[in-house]
Amino acid sequence: MSVTALKETVGRYGVWSVGLRSEDPARRGELGEAAAELEELGYGTAWLGGSSAAHHAVPLLEATGTLVVGTSIQSIWQYDAGAGAAGFAEVDRAHPGRFLLGLGVSHAKLADQYRRPYSALVSYLDALDEAGVPAGRRVLAALGPKTLELSRDRAAGAVPYLVTAEHTAQAREILGAEPLLAPELKVVLETDPARARSLARESLALYLTLPNYTNNFLRHGFTEDDLADGGSDRLIDAVFAWGDENRIRERINTFHAAGADHIALQVVDGGPRDGLQREAWRRLASLLA
Repeated sequence: MSVTALKETVGRYGVWSVGLRSEDPARRGELGEAAAELEELGYGTAWLGGSSAAHHAVPLLEATGTLVVGTSIQSIWQYDAGAGAAGFAEVDRAHPGRFLLGLGVSHAKLADQYRRPYSALVSYLDALDEAGVPAGRRVLAALGPKTLELSRDRAAGAVPYLVTAEHTAQAREILGAEPLLAPELKVVLETDPARARSLARESLALYLTLPNYTNNFLRHGFTEDDLADGGSDRLIDAVFAWGDENRIRERINTFHAAGADHIALQVVDGGPRDGLQREAWRRLASLLA
């Protein structure tokens, strides 16, 4: 599959959700129903949040006909390259062209064996090459310039998480015109500024303890003051879309204007991260129509 064809397949919008993956067989029907509705609503891709793997995509793929499902991300520390390649091959045989292997190095705080992450990612991609996983069917959770270059040279593109429109513009410059650029963007369907920013800060709290993200913010013009006390209004407004429909739509469009081909939209509502936010996904689809 060419990158051009891939962009058409993933569409302009997708949903990012931890709730779309589960190890519980009893949830297969629920996940399939949610995926079928996402497809009907016009989303091109479902991104499986957290450290997901190919087998988590199966209930969604079985319940749909065109929806692409991607891992966002499969941690290279949790699933070795052999397991990653085998999982990709099995799912791709059953659902050709509809699964994207999203890979990332996760965080030192979350992976005991964390070491030289860039070198480890290169070695992982080498092993996937040897196992026959096409570069055009994998994407990388890239934040810094070196990993963005790797996304350009060894994958179909990049799926940056928790970034600004300015980061998206710089990522596009590094990637060039062809590779897929599909940033994640958090959406708060709340018009009251205090309530919206409060929900955003609750969501952001964990990420402000992870150097991969905080260092990326500092590289892009934010200061230590912006990272303190749950995040400044400036930081919150840069990495979350909130407000009425027009404001949210304009914020999303800013990322497309900066060079994004696709945007993975994550609803933030203060509820459990592993819930299925189907009513919110309907509201978003209506907003984007």
